[in-house]
Amino acid sequence: MKSGFVSIIGRPNVGKSTLLNTIMDRKIAIVSPKAQTTRNNIMGIYHDEDTQIVFIDTPGIHKPKHSLGKALNSQAYYSINDVDILVLVVDISERYGSGDKFVLDKLKDIDKPVILVLNKIDKIPKEMILRKIDEYKDLYDFKEIIPLSVIKKEDTDILIKEIKKYLTDDIKYYDDDYITDKNAEFFAAEYVREKILNYTNEEVPHAITCITENIKPGKDAIEVDVLIIVERENLKKIIIGHNGEMIKKIGIDSRKDIEALFGKKVYLNLFVKTVPKWRDKERYLIEFGYKNNE
Repeated sequence: MKSGFVSIIGRPNVGKSTLLNTIMDRKIAIVSPKAQTTRNNIMGIYHDEDTQIVFIDTPGIHKPKHSLGKALNSQAYYSINDVDILVLVVDISERYGSGDKFVLDKLKDIDKPVILVLNKIDKIPKEMILRKIDEYKDLYDFKEIIPLSVIKKEDTDILIKEIKKYLTDDIKYYDDDYITDKNAEFFAAEYVREKILNYTNEEVPHAITCITENIKPGKDAIEVDVLIIVERENLKKIIIGHNGEMIKKIGIDSRKDIEALFGKKVYLNLFVKTVPKWRDKERYLIEFGYKNNE
């Protein structure tokens, strides 16, 4: 049995969370086109006959403009220093720029294997892929460079095969039925936040967070209460929508994911609360879900 810890890093919106979900063949991390969707380091434990790989999905590394951005970066940096292997994901369909350089600069003193994943090969002509490989191989001493599409299971299987070459531990860290470090309360709140990110405009995402306040198990169904916290009253109006249409849409689609999580019917109650001028400590605790994991 070979094992090890692997951190998935990169800029925001390059496909890190989608990669984890495809590898795990289930929804471990929420996905949206909005930057900074991932706010927590999320663990997914991959098992097969001879391997256990503990993947850690991280917030996108970026030049922070506010305290939340700094806190998100700190989580990603922590994972870099505390794992055995790094998988750096880049969007091959975009030009190498200052954001990519910012990430690579953070790796310059790292003494551990770094595997580069060139994601979204379906978005560029095939003849450009080799040029991209040549471009990136001169920027850093990557152990492997793997062009793929993270939404394709056959491509991520290739990545798993390459990661196995660099696993050095022979310890089984977790039981076979253990697949993530997050609990049901965390996922219920995250599924609601995902729908808000996908259905609302740009100003809303960074000003909201979601907390699961209560889960009431029943014989045939589960009742789940999720609190949506916003900073300003006008954002509360956006999330509720005209005649409650937006929050109804958010609730319907969130309930589908939560029902898949619990494997039974769910009655989902959403509450929206305005909390202006959060103190830094309160905001940090809420943003990173410590209440959800108590």
